[in-house]
Amino acid sequence: MPLLFRRVKDLRNHLRSLRCDKGFSIGFVPTMGYLHEGHEALIRKSKVQNDVTVVSIYVNPTQFGPSEDYDRYPRDLERDMALCEDLGVDVVFAPPDEEMYPMGFQTEVYVKGLSDILEGKFRPGHFKGVATVVLKLLNIVQPDRAYFGEKDYQQLKVIETMVRDLLLPVEIVPVETVREPDGLACSSRNVYLSKEERESALSLYRSFLVAEDLISKGERRAEVIKKKMEEFILSHPHVTKVDYVEITDPDLRPKERVEKGDRILLAVWVGSTRLIDNWKVSL
Repeated sequence: MPLLFRRVKDLRNHLRSLRCDKGFSIGFVPTMGYLHEGHEALIRKSKVQNDVTVVSIYVNPTQFGPSEDYDRYPRDLERDMALCEDLGVDVVFAPPDEEMYPMGFQTEVYVKGLSDILEGKFRPGHFKGVATVVLKLLNIVQPDRAYFGEKDYQQLKVIETMVRDLLLPVEIVPVETVREPDGLACSSRNVYLSKEERESALSLYRSFLVAEDLISKGERRAEVIKKKMEEFILSHPHVTKVDYVEITDPDLRPKERVEKGDRILLAVWVGSTRLIDNWKVSL
């Protein structure tokens, strides 16, 4: 069973001995728990590249808006610990809120530009909460490498930018999106979906195939591709709203004409569940 730490001081003392006394390299996988195959891929990558793998399990309140799903976000530490044991995780950090945000806490981290578009437009303050908690976790663990999934592509770019701008001594390692056999991107929020809603949720993945088909036939106009994707998604019975379908370059700058390596990003409501996904244009 992995060692479980609740307090920052205790975790730091343990990792300091591994890093300084034994010279071990440390890989870090920050999560909000309710682990799935996507998290497994991050952990497996860390296990290959590092001597010690640390997983954090913390549902961060500052990245949720007042009407979002913080209270009902799935939590099951016993289940997550068992999975971490199966994967060979060495250390789990599962702090209480008062450990991460002690009384008097008043400092936030904000990455300009990237935090206000796409997800940031629909979830004001979300990436401020993400950047703040990730910086705190990186300072606590002080890993050699930290692992983030490309499924949350905008989050990945925000964190990469923060690490670069603040000169943090950590390598950010992206890991490709992990999908279920039918194409649905792995997400802790998939448990919210009913059987019928889950079928409609496949429209996200299948809309990328619609885009690839259009591109393979010579269509390069981003507006045309986005419109066809949105029409396809909305044709499914349990889709209630499309927040956005956007095509950008790898640095999230909007594109008018599509090229190889561009990203297609979308956010869609299926029933009462909001799902995000993205796709790298292959051409």
